[in-house]
Amino acid sequence: MKVLAELLQGVESETPYGGRAVSWEPLGWAWLKLGARRRREKSEPGGARAVEAVTAETRSDARLTEGRVLRFGGGDWRIVSGETVGGRAILNLERMR
Repeated sequence: MKVLAELLQGVESETPYGGRAVSWEPLGWAWLKLGARRRREKSEPGGARAVEAVTAETRSDARLTEGRVLRFGGGDWRIVSGETVGGRAILNLERMR
């Protein structure tokens, strides 16, 4: 199955009250060929959280870097890692539940 995803980069700024806010800047679009979704639990200081993971394949693009977000299917998926093989990018994506 292929889906069209919007690529976003988080931009941090300081609020008037001294806090931090993140806004999302659009960088473009990518067609993704998705693999099977997997679920697992991830331990964090506040307790365990459910994490959904998926592998996606697309054309190689220098903008597809770790930490950026792909938005598709009603959710935001963070790029955890990726590699380029023969002009194709293989991305490992995660989203917290």
